[in-house]
Amino acid sequence: MAKSLPSIDIGIPEKKRKAIGHGLSRLLADSYTLYLKTHNFHWNVTGPMFNTLHLMFEAQYSEMALAVDLVAERIRALDLPAPGSYAEFGKLTVLKEAQGAPKAMEMVRQLVKDHEAVVRTARDVFPLAEDAKDEPTCDLLTQRMQVHEKTAWMLRSLLD
Repeated sequence: MAKSLPSIDIGIPEKKRKAIGHGLSRLLADSYTLYLKTHNFHWNVTGPMFNTLHLMFEAQYSEMALAVDLVAERIRALDLPAPGSYAEFGKLTVLKEAQGAPKAMEMVRQLVKDHEAVVRTARDVFPLAEDAKDEPTCDLLTQRMQVHEKTAWMLRSLLD
């Protein structure tokens, strides 16, 4: 007979852990969707800014590949299951998939909007984590907001 795991007691009540975990699941879905979209754009960008955008998109999706793992692991540390399928992500994300291969500057416009959307999702979760005194989640959310705000700014600068 399998032994059951001890119940989690990290100082955050179950109801608050579940609310934070659900918010982090939305952040994970948004982040993974943005990762996939950025990787798609990296593969399919063309035009005079090909090299610049190709390399920029690669740096962005590489950073996000590591970040989604951190978000998923935080969900697990809160003793909740992390979503891990396209079907689950599709239900949780607010981002829209790209249709076909847009022109380079349309890729940039879409990514600006998507990075800003990820920031809004992280910002929505922050008060839940703050109220629960969940400092590790607050720290993770702060880091993610900082990265996505900076990335949106850098991409937006290409549109001037």
